[in-house]
Amino acid sequence: MIRHIVLFKLAADDETQRREDAHGIAERLEALATQIAGIQSIRVDRDLGLVDGHWDLALVSEHDDNAALEAYQVHPAHKEVFAYISSVISDRAVVDYSL
Repeated sequence: MIRHIVLFKLAADDETQRREDAHGIAERLEALATQIAGIQSIRVDRDLGLVDGHWDLALVSEHDDNAALEAYQVHPAHKEVFAYISSVISDRAVVDYSL
């Protein structure tokens, strides 16, 4: 199994917009669990905001294997979600590792 972790920095300065963007990201990504085969789990959570400098949002997903992760990344539904995410973030960091 492969764990896929992505951290996001939201682009908006306005807190209301940041909440809406975080919710939009979480809703869209979590919906992929029922749309793309090979996803064991997918969860998106917002940072608690207790420490300055932390990333705003984290995606943690688990995939059957590397082939399933690769299929997820090129799936049309994921590409559509990624287009939305790209429009509301300023940066992202990614780590994949084997379980």
